[in-house]
Order: sequence, then C-alpha cells, then structure tokens
Amino acid sequence: MIKTKFLSNLLLSLVWIAITGAFTFENFLFGFALSFFLLWVTATDRRDNKYFNRIPKLLAFVFFFLYELIKANIEVAYDVVTPKHYMKPGIVKIPLDAKSDLEITLLANLISLTPGTLSLDVSDDRKVLYVHAMYVKDREDFVAGIKSGFERRLLEITR
Repeated sequence: MIKTKFLSNLLLSLVWIAITGAFTFENFLFGFALSFFLLWVTATDRRDNKYFNRIPKLLAFVFFFLYELIKANIEVAYDVVTPKHYMKPGIVKIPLDAKSDLEITLLANLISLTPGTLSLDVSDDRKVLYVHAMYVKDREDFVAGIKSGFERRLLEITR
C-alpha cells in the first residue's frame, strides 16, 4: 500500500514535470508536494494510511536532524576555539527500543554523523548501543536525549 502510494506520487510528479516542461529539481519537489496533496485529498481513509503519516514525520525528522547537527557543530567548534576545554568525554550505554537491523543501523549512523558522538558497538543481544560522547555532563540526560530525540522519531518513521 505504501509502495503504491509512493510510486503514484512519483509518477504524478513526473507528469507535472512533463506538463510544465521545466526539468529542474525545484520543479520536481513542487510536483512531488502537489501530487502528495492531491493524493491526500482524494484518499478515502487518511487516518489509516501510513503513507500520509510518514512523509510529514520524515520531513520533521530531517529538520530535527539538521538542527541537532548544527547545534553539535557549534558546540564542538566553540570548544576547539576557546582556550578552556569543556569536554567531559564518556562511553554511555543506551538501551534500545529499536529491534530490526535497519532501525539499529540508522540510529547508530545518525548518532555517528553528529559531531561529538560516535557509535561504538551493539551488544550481542541487540538491546544496548554503546556510544562515545565528548560532552556527557549527566548520563541520564544524555540517554534521555537520544531516546526521546533520535530513536523515538526514527521509530515513528520506520514502524
């Protein structure tokens, strides 16, 4: 069901590009948004359809990740530029709600992409992710930040 909606969305986007004659990325994005809106308006069961719930959550996740990325870059850059170091490095054990290989891999990679953090290992039973962080002032706050930020939002998209 999700695949057919997505393919319909892509097809309508390509039709939009063909009609307008402007083969640009911006025009494709506009056509994708327009066709998403048209599919949403014509859908009979909007609440039950996961496709119409996932796309806005995916966009919100992208903006959340960009915000976290910029915030972490500023924090690391400030620490590098100033004479006093504010680092409190540590290895933190994060219990996982993510179960599938895809969810665990995406979470670990998103954490590693953020400056100042690095995913080290996943336990053999796949219930714990070990993360090295440059700024661990309070372990519980750090774990809560990962769980309520990256993991919760990622699981909303993948499940």
